Amino acid sequence: MAAKACTLHFPTGEQYLERGSTDRVRRLRRKSLEAVEHISGERAKLITEFYKNNRELSIPIMRGKAFKYLMEKKTVYIDKDELIVGERGDKPKGTPTYPEVCCHTIEDLKMLNDREKVPYKVSEEVFEFYKKEIIPFWKGRTIREKIYREMDESWMNAYKAGIFTEFMEQRAPGHTVLDDKIYKMGMKDFIAKIEDRINRLDFEKDPFALDKKEQLLGMKYAAEGIIIYAKRHAAKLREFAKEENDPVKKGELLNLAEICEWVPENAPRTFHEALQYYWFVHLGVITELNTWDAFNPGKLDRHLYPFYKKDIEEGTLTKEKARELLECFWIKFNNQPAPPKVGITAKESATYTDFAQINLGGVNEDGSDAVNELTYLILDVIEEMRLLQPSTSIQVSKKSPDKFIKRALHIIKTGFGQPSVFNADAVIQELLRQGKSLLDARNGGTSGCVEAGAFGKENYALTGYFNLVKVLEVTLNNGIDPLSGKMIGIETGDVKTFKSFEELMDAFKKQLEYFVNVKIKGNLIIERIYAKYLPSPFLSILIDDCIEKGMDYNAGGARYNSLYIQGVGIGTITDSLSAIKCHVFENQRFTMAQLMEMLHKNFDGFERERLILWNKTPKYGNDDDYADDIMREVFESFFACVDGRSTTKLGGKFRINMLPTTCHVYFGEVCGATPDGRFAYEPLSEGISPVQGCDRNGPTAVIKSASKMDHLKTGGTLLNVKFTPSFMQTEKGIDAVCGLIRGYFAMDGHHIQFNVIDAETLKNAKKHPEKYRDLIVRVAGYSDYFCDLNEKLQDEIIKRTEHETV
Repeated sequence: MAAKACTLHFPTGEQYLERGSTDRVRRLRRKSLEAVEHISGERAKLITEFYKNNRELSIPIMRGKAFKYLMEKKTVYIDKDELIVGERGDKPKGTPTYPEVCCHTIEDLKMLNDREKVPYKVSEEVFEFYKKEIIPFWKGRTIREKIYREMDESWMNAYKAGIFTEFMEQRAPGHTVLDDKIYKMGMKDFIAKIEDRINRLDFEKDPFALDKKEQLLGMKYAAEGIIIYAKRHAAKLREFAKEENDPVKKGELLNLAEICEWVPENAPRTFHEALQYYWFVHLGVITELNTWDAFNPGKLDRHLYPFYKKDIEEGTLTKEKARELLECFWIKFNNQPAPPKVGITAKESATYTDFAQINLGGVNEDGSDAVNELTYLILDVIEEMRLLQPSTSIQVSKKSPDKFIKRALHIIKTGFGQPSVFNADAVIQELLRQGKSLLDARNGGTSGCVEAGAFGKENYALTGYFNLVKVLEVTLNNGIDPLSGKMIGIETGDVKTFKSFEELMDAFKKQLEYFVNVKIKGNLIIERIYAKYLPSPFLSILIDDCIEKGMDYNAGGARYNSLYIQGVGIGTITDSLSAIKCHVFENQRFTMAQLMEMLHKNFDGFERERLILWNKTPKYGNDDDYADDIMREVFESFFACVDGRSTTKLGGKFRINMLPTTCHVYFGEVCGATPDGRFAYEPLSEGISPVQGCDRNGPTAVIKSASKMDHLKTGGTLLNVKFTPSFMQTEKGIDAVCGLIRGYFAMDGHHIQFNVIDAETLKNAKKHPEKYRDLIVRVAGYSDYFCDLNEKLQDEIIKRTEHETV
């Protein structure tokens, strides 16, 4: 059952293939682009083998020893060209599966193997042992099945109707980022810290002392495992060196062996050791569990700068060698496709991107500008490598120089979609509002798409997307989902009898509160399931204060704990409510009964009326307070329903973000026609961007509308803007966009990102994908190959308004 032929992600032009500062990097990059994404069955086989033979262990010790077993047994793959070593799978582009979280069916594997876009090759061997070993053993044991068994009818009804999604039914918590502790401590130091904490346990007065000991022992086994894994690489490198006749290459292999022998057991001493240490840690986290999203190195330029500066000053490193090492590091990220989902989610998920985001710039602990020489070198690497992974961002504060922003814009203008741009000052304010210390806030930043957190100190898990537009649709139908005909909400009144817009808003807010309560109740149960059944001892080592508390990352061990619910469709719901207010209650152009008839018939026979709703309604994104005030009311209602509510973790809180990734397409598919003139099943608005094509007054009006939302009450908002390539080809255009960013951030905007491409190019790429294999666009909080996107997402990106002036 061979996979369909893989479409390689590059054109035939040699110039594109030859990106990289050295011959070595060009060879490695070519291999990365040519490697075929595939399911690596090794982890599933090893974890199943371990669970079968170790059923008597407590769960925390089981998880720690299981991780150690994986590190002892998993394939060590090394390309002799590499300067940074280690792969998550059996070879580049191999992704493992995590049957203890969710077990793929044979049908899932067939679909992944056969799907036209972003397939994962599945070998006959994987099909066979999944059928005989993996599926039978894990049936009834997975976290996903535990979750579904615990959810009540109200949750299942809302979930199936598309009111919300649930991330943690397929992916483990762990949307988190590393701080600088690994650059100061080796794993042997963490082990000593763990042993000291065990010795200080008070079994006489602390009733949870035994539980804490088991959690700590699990962490100790995990730390031992990652040391073993590194030393296995060192051994293999020495084997290669024995066979190598070239003295230069032999010396290089032996040097890399010494690095793997030293880190991560010990704290790094050099720039090269620091990069390799991080990479082993990264692999450890994403091998332990399929965290949502991939682990992140955080403030890479700030963390690595002391090593870079020291090595340069001592003459043991050149700028050219540092660049080569960073380019090799970039290729390692690109070798790691995201673990594929299961069921309908796998069918809809259409990206290999694993959402590892590297922050550049921002501020230091004392609040001063953190941009340094290494920051600009990394920007050079981003531009040169032009790889989808890792994702990158610049963190812009008031103290950041314009030179920094403009350097990033010169990369963005090429149409690459990276880096995205964040307001470092707003992120700090967001974290302070949530109760973080000033120091932890300054050391924090963003990860995944746009989410803010305290790096190295926080478990900020994403729980799923929330469909604001679907809540309005259910409100308009008095609690009934018109697509299924089922009563899924609460009765809030027949809208045809409402006498005022305020009455409608009251009904919407009651429905919103009901569905938020359903979502949160489910998440509290899910949180306890992970705490009880799936600790993550390796990740717990890396996040303060898990060791000191003797508690797992998933059970509340982190210093801060946040569960985020992501609101989707703010543009669509704003324009829909604006249309009702304007045309039904104020101008009385239509009655509510007439409007409901139009919606139920998907505007069939009502094209004139639809165009009035589409073109004659005050729209969000045009600096029109009529619409923007409605947006703010919906946002504040959502915020009030969610923010500050307690999770099951001590001190943990629910928070909101405003982003969809690509879920606005799925959410649109479960929504009928909407009062703004949108046809049934079409995508909703994405992020906090206006409805596609409805921002008609230019980008300045867009950011002024978006800024009327209180971004500081969120943990992240996502704003997409599209410019024509010609506009950013001049320094005048670059200056204008730099000013736009500064202006938006002065109004506390959280994030902005740019697609610099014209609609005609995108239309041609859709029609002739073979000619545009290297065309990269900004999708949501990530970039992807345009030709790999599904048709609805391609069309949605084409519809986003182009701007030619600021």
